[in-house]
Amino acid sequence: MSANSTSPPRFATARRLSVLTVVIVFAAAMLRAPFVSVAPVAGMIGHDLGVGAAVVGLLTSIPVLCFAVFAPLAIWVIRRGGADFALTLTLTGTIVGCLIRSSGGIVLVLLGTAVIGAFIAIGNVVIPILIAREYSARRAHTMTGVFTSSLNLGTMTVTIATAPIAAAVGWRTAILIWGVFGVAALAVWLPLRGLRGAFVPTAGSRRETGGARPSLLRHRSTWLLAAMFAGQSFAFYAVTAWLPSVLIDEGYSTTTAGAIAGIFQIAGVAGSLTLPFLLMRTSIRASVIVIAVAWITVPLGFLFAPTLWAVWCVAGGLAQGGGITIAFIMINAFHSDEHTTAGRSGIVQGVGYAVAAFGPLSLGALHEATDAWTLSLCLVIVAVAVFVAAGVSVAVILRRGAAPATPGDAS
Repeated sequence: MSANSTSPPRFATARRLSVLTVVIVFAAAMLRAPFVSVAPVAGMIGHDLGVGAAVVGLLTSIPVLCFAVFAPLAIWVIRRGGADFALTLTLTGTIVGCLIRSSGGIVLVLLGTAVIGAFIAIGNVVIPILIAREYSARRAHTMTGVFTSSLNLGTMTVTIATAPIAAAVGWRTAILIWGVFGVAALAVWLPLRGLRGAFVPTAGSRRETGGARPSLLRHRSTWLLAAMFAGQSFAFYAVTAWLPSVLIDEGYSTTTAGAIAGIFQIAGVAGSLTLPFLLMRTSIRASVIVIAVAWITVPLGFLFAPTLWAVWCVAGGLAQGGGITIAFIMINAFHSDEHTTAGRSGIVQGVGYAVAAFGPLSLGALHEATDAWTLSLCLVIVAVAVFVAAGVSVAVILRRGAAPATPGDAS
């Protein structure tokens, strides 16, 4: 990327890059911990606030919908304020949302949840941009793996620890305490960038090129990336939501089913960290195909050989971690300026998360209508097919160097 004079300088030294890596790890954990923390204490929240399961369910579904609804806001903030300001805003706003959510009745809980979702939507877009800007191409792939594995690590930590904390100090403190990830990220980020660099908006960089600025919405690659992201995210959220229920229907206890489903999440960390090494030894297209083959073992495995659940959970976990990582890598692979990358990433994530929000709902509805998991698991196969078809198509565009790299207007 060629930056103009308005671009912030790269963090040149190895020490600064190491510190920035710490920021990214904590910030990534903050992008999932606040809304994942609700599930382990959903019963406590419903009982204390006097609301039903459907209302409590909104506390986990609202953030995912916000990822889609507020993607245009993310584009606007990054373009007007720059990536550094956007990260500061993400962390500060998410912490404020956590405080609101834990401070009152159901109205404040829902309001705080929406605030959390809105600011996390900005973070989802800006952190991959910072990685592409600050790290060399070789290190950027590895750092994208670190970023996505930190998402899973944050999810895993919160899932395991929230219920015991709630038993000791109550659910409000238990879901508030995970704001510590954001506080830790800010504590490292502010000294690194300085107060002016972190809080003063600076317009995101544009590449200086002549001619018209074609809309990113007119780029075939944008929609293929969106389809790829949608297929990956739909499969992930659908399987995450219903895998324990599939296992329970196979005769496992609730506790055992939850533990088995945890393997799917743990393997995701390994998948995120392994994907960059796979890319070093093969092409993007081949990597997408490998991920899809591993992904599809989950629905096929539970349809035809559910007793081999360990194989399917490990393979699927590796696939979901690798899938989200390669999606972010491919978004940045067009080597556009910060202004254009923000627009492309915002569109792709907006569409992808909008589709993903219907994943758990669709699988649940099909199961309820048929009293079986066959059609539900077939729908996961369709999502994986969309992921691989779109991903291979984008890989071909990248290989041919046909991807437009000029700034576009995402409006």
